[in-house]
Amino acid sequence: MIKKLVIILIFTVLGSALISLKAQDTITLSLKEALDYAVKYNKTLVNARYNIDKTKLKNWEITAAGLPQISSSVDYTNYMGAEISFQLNEAAPAATIPFNPTSNFKVNVSQLVFNGSYFVGLQLAKLSYDASQLNYQKNETDVREQVSRAYYLVLVAERTLDILAANRSNAQNIFQKTWNLYKSGIIEKSEADKLSVMVATIENSQKATERQLEMAYNLLRLNLGLEADQPLKLSTGLDEVSEKKKFQYAVIEPFDIQNNFDYKLILSQEQLLTKQVTFEKANYLPTIAGFYNHTEKILKPKFDMTPKNIIGLNASIPIFSSGLRKSRVGQAKINLYMINNTRELMDQQISLQERQARFNLNNLLEQYETQKRNVEISKEVFESMKLKFDQGIISSLELTSANSNYMSAEGAFTNVLFQLLDAELTLRKIKGKL
Repeated sequence: MIKKLVIILIFTVLGSALISLKAQDTITLSLKEALDYAVKYNKTLVNARYNIDKTKLKNWEITAAGLPQISSSVDYTNYMGAEISFQLNEAAPAATIPFNPTSNFKVNVSQLVFNGSYFVGLQLAKLSYDASQLNYQKNETDVREQVSRAYYLVLVAERTLDILAANRSNAQNIFQKTWNLYKSGIIEKSEADKLSVMVATIENSQKATERQLEMAYNLLRLNLGLEADQPLKLSTGLDEVSEKKKFQYAVIEPFDIQNNFDYKLILSQEQLLTKQVTFEKANYLPTIAGFYNHTEKILKPKFDMTPKNIIGLNASIPIFSSGLRKSRVGQAKINLYMINNTRELMDQQISLQERQARFNLNNLLEQYETQKRNVEISKEVFESMKLKFDQGIISSLELTSANSNYMSAEGAFTNVLFQLLDAELTLRKIKGKL
């Protein structure tokens, strides 16, 4: 028995260890895979799917109210020995009828025949379900935007880190050569000190970028629905997501406001409020319901004239409500007028946003080309100055200045590159193309 317990314990520990190792396996995702993964596991979208299911169940709740309703009941009555006496004439003796205990089993079936509010309510429920699906699509678009932006942040931070690592390596080599020259008495110590400051500056920038990279990864994990300690690797490169033709196509691609999800949502609300006016008007109509009752006598009284089966109709006709229904119709109409104005305003706003986003993207595309050329020139100047420094033609101050210019150019290019990616992402979201 003890051996069996030991074996079970060992397998339990090993199983837990394997599960733990599996949970720490690195997940490698391309941009497309990251978007698909987020759609499946992002917590916001999971809740949005639950909301669709909830709306679907609510629709059935409304539908069921107009379908046959069946109920039953059982009762028992004891009159505690009571009885009734009556005489047909004074000469005849009094007749006595005791009240015996009674018990009934009743079945009631009802069916709504006509109710204007109910039938309009069914249409409202359908529109609400469609709106919940549209809202889910809007949430999915938002998540796709957030995941893409976080993915771009990681790629840009990794590029910056690679540049800083290469620059640090070059700076350390230059510093080492300079330090050796100082040790040999060829140059002053101040020359080596200036280069040591350059190395320290690059190291500080590298550490700051490493922290930014970790923050970018954490943001991406959050949007993907991953645990904070889950190892993650990206397989789509920065060059792939920043192809020039992608930006150029986004600039010239036509815009149809009907594809914008914010505009779709306002149209959906407009449809709901239009139907809400009809719903309030339907309250002026009568309500008709049919019913059937069956009573089965379990304990019968001695004198019983109650029929077992009853069928009938109930009609409820609204006559006067002191203006209550009229007020509700008026409020519904005002809400509809307001949403009409809001839709027209949103039409103008979205169109303006699209033109501004297109302008920003086009402008950043031009800056991108300029900054890209600036990086190439700054790098060439730095390489040339480094060669001259090795030959003793220039001072360390000039080399440090050239390196600073090169790093500034790289920083400006990286910043414009991210802005370009972000602008293209914003424009595609406005167009409903994410």
